[in-house]
Amino acid sequence: MSRPGRDDAPDRLYTLTGGRSRPAPDTPFDLVTLIVAECDPAPGMQSEHAAILRLCERPTAVVELAAELRLPLSITRILLSDLLAAGRVRARHPRRGDAGGALDPDVLEQVLVGLRNL
Repeated sequence: MSRPGRDDAPDRLYTLTGGRSRPAPDTPFDLVTLIVAECDPAPGMQSEHAAILRLCERPTAVVELAAELRLPLSITRILLSDLLAAGRVRARHPRRGDAGGALDPDVLEQVLVGLRNL
């Protein structure tokens, strides 16, 4: 049985990223980085970008986005770097801005669910 995102045609993934194999330098995306949409999808926007904006109405971990989109993490990070550069999403690590410095159990559970879906 094949895993989601593993059997995607290489030309489709190449097209999604415009031929790029890495996100923009200095992008803050690790598995648990939370992504929040700053705007609604715009007409004519790439369908994957629009899907990310819809999924990120509430803070959503990068790993969860990759699972929902059924795309490899590397491709998801590239798409996120596009949206971040355009100011359409905001990214924050769950440890930053947390008063106690501890990770929120709900966030950890969401990440676990996302990892299980990979």
